[in-house]
Amino acid sequence: MQNVLIIGATSAIAQAVARQFAERGANLVLWARSAEKMGIVASDLRTRYQAKVVIEAFDFVDFSHHAPALDRAIAAHGELHAAILCHGSLGDQAASQADFSVTDQELLTNCRSALSFLTLLANRFEQQGHGTIAVISSVAGDRGRQSNYVYGTAKAALNTFAQGLRNRLYSKGVHVLTVKPGFVDTPHDRSPAKRARSSPPPDRVARDIIRAIDREQCVLYTPWFWRWIMLIINLIPEPIFRKLKL
Repeated sequence: MQNVLIIGATSAIAQAVARQFAERGANLVLWARSAEKMGIVASDLRTRYQAKVVIEAFDFVDFSHHAPALDRAIAAHGELHAAILCHGSLGDQAASQADFSVTDQELLTNCRSALSFLTLLANRFEQQGHGTIAVISSVAGDRGRQSNYVYGTAKAALNTFAQGLRNRLYSKGVHVLTVKPGFVDTPHDRSPAKRARSSPPPDRVARDIIRAIDREQCVLYTPWFWRWIMLIINLIPEPIFRKLKL
């Protein structure tokens, strides 16, 4: 029986991951900002899968909540076997360009708060000597583009941090997975331009994530073709890349 913590549990991808773990019989601890939304998610999991679900609502950007909340998560079912970090927001590039305070808030939400909690989580998993930490990042962190470079900056830092944790924790029996989704059919990615790209549903992305956890994969691009898209983008020489409208 697995004990799984999901942070940012009301996002579309997180809900799909929770459903698939519940179908396997896992015990779940779900965290998100909205107690009302989380209650609906938990009720569905209990009804559909008879899952054991513990929920907690708190503001993830308040670092003082991180350590006691992790203690409560472990007390709920016992040692964690997996923790999936889905917390974040897409942000507003135009607003960030106009006002650094908006940029700072985006970095707090998408990077600093995640690094704070990952530090605690890594130390706890290192002590127990097993488990998987999955970090939901983005292809936006692979190269800075004018359309979303503030969001991309946060995800690039998150990618590097997760890579370092993976290197540090490998010999301790702890696996760290970095997940880099492209466009997904979620409320964050429903502009007409993004819908036109045939974005996959969250359930497909969730299957990819759980398969990557099972296989102890290091980095997952999902859908798979984003690995090759980003390889091409990263190979474009900077004198050419700077002229592109991306």
